[in-house]
Amino acid sequence: MSEPQNITSPLLVLPAMDVDRKRIEKAMHESVHTPDSYLNEIASHLIVAGGKRLRPVLAVAAAQINGVVASEDAVRGGVSCELVHLGSLYHDDVMDEADTRRGVETVNAKWGNLQAILAGDFLLSRASEIAASLGTEVAGLLARTIGWLCEGQIAELRHTYDVSRPEPSYFTSIHGKTASLYGTAARIGGIVAGHDRVTIDALTDFGNAYGMVFQIVDDILDVTATDEQLGKPAGHDMVEGVYTLPVLRTLATNSTAADELADLLGSPLDDAQQQRALTIVRSNEGVASAMATAREYVQRAEDAVAGFADTPATEALRTASRVLLDSAVVPA
Repeated sequence: MSEPQNITSPLLVLPAMDVDRKRIEKAMHESVHTPDSYLNEIASHLIVAGGKRLRPVLAVAAAQINGVVASEDAVRGGVSCELVHLGSLYHDDVMDEADTRRGVETVNAKWGNLQAILAGDFLLSRASEIAASLGTEVAGLLARTIGWLCEGQIAELRHTYDVSRPEPSYFTSIHGKTASLYGTAARIGGIVAGHDRVTIDALTDFGNAYGMVFQIVDDILDVTATDEQLGKPAGHDMVEGVYTLPVLRTLATNSTAADELADLLGSPLDDAQQQRALTIVRSNEGVASAMATAREYVQRAEDAVAGFADTPATEALRTASRVLLDSAVVPA
């Protein structure tokens, strides 16, 4: 899942975060290094392409809520989550037959599907190796998170081009594919920092809620932002048969517009159909309804960390979800 553009998360401007992000980058490159230069190039392809590294950043922030410097274990724990995310992107690009990712050629386009699948598996194995080095609890947690990711992908695939896709399928999908990694990153940060169990659970609740906001905002942007703002064609998910919350809420309005949208969807769209579908979603109440749900998750995120001591990291956590929500482009 892509990262919403043109926002600066409060997590990224924490004191010393520039240093912490350099630690994260170093750990990421070291984690995929092997004696095989060919595998190194493939495995590090999307790492080199860049990214905000919000999952390890969140792990570091979670470790810092008491005002102490995050340990190398917090950095490495966050990196394990980022490697799972990157491995899933390698696999996603094979399934989607994608040609580009983060402005560069995908691994499958450059080296082939078999190499992309194996490189994705390699990243998952390295993530698991890091987690195991941090203890059995972290190892088990990361394994369960990989399971959630697979469950989320299956929930999406089984309802591709399904105009009757139930909302629980959507929420299962975005929890597994997106939110669970944020929840796990925050939890790992809390575990390795030695926080008490109540705090660790609260951090996990925050990460899960933040991740839900993250994906719902991304799905809203996919139907409300321009091609230029997105850096890709708007409505891409509808074209691919992935019907997200603003689309499902539009279909559920029992209106003439909903009937027209249902008639358009259910199979791949040509350019004219894509633009008409976007017009319908943008001009009806589905987007506003999805925004309302995103606000509910923002509140959950804020409530989860409300009782923490006042530190720079805590303040960043308290404001991060609302800043993310404010990045959504909603038609007037």
